[in-house]
Amino acid sequence: MDETTRTAQFLHEAGTLKNQRRTGWWMAGVRDPESVTEHSWRTSLIASVLASMEGADPARAALIATWHDTGETRTGDVNHLGRKYVQGSVDPLEIAVDQTEGMPAPLAELVRGAVAEYEAQETAEAVCAKDADKLECLVQGVEYRAQGHGTAQRWIDNSKARIKTRSGKALAEAVLAGEPMDWLRAAMGENH
Repeated sequence: MDETTRTAQFLHEAGTLKNQRRTGWWMAGVRDPESVTEHSWRTSLIASVLASMEGADPARAALIATWHDTGETRTGDVNHLGRKYVQGSVDPLEIAVDQTEGMPAPLAELVRGAVAEYEAQETAEAVCAKDADKLECLVQGVEYRAQGHGTAQRWIDNSKARIKTRSGKALAEAVLAGEPMDWLRAAMGENH
């Protein structure tokens, strides 16, 4: 199989994340939680914001965040309780190597490098990407809580506790001080 065909196949594989739900939210009572793709999109956006605020490379942080959950095409979304039973058996870098096998070398290196950097947490961009993952979960939790899922508070609290950057902590506080629809009120010029 040629590299272009293999890459095209991966595009279909990546698309399966649009149908995979973030399983932890089921424990909070959310019947139709966000997909892995929806989570990854906002995580990438937040990573670029955090990196900009932290003086890191926003494009690199967003790239790392884009790839942070792509291994879930092979493993599914394993929530934190499930990880207690499978931890150690799933190596994200090993998955990335398998996923990119047969693709053009520069592409394979890009993907493997982004995954390795995220896992190592040794660069400012990787730390921003990880904080973005936690901040996105916090934001989503606040949105689910506003929809009546009070048990989402556990995810909000756990996510907040794991944020490391100054900017991430400040954004978490700002999210918690507001309401999900405040942006619309502001855009419409309404007082809250």
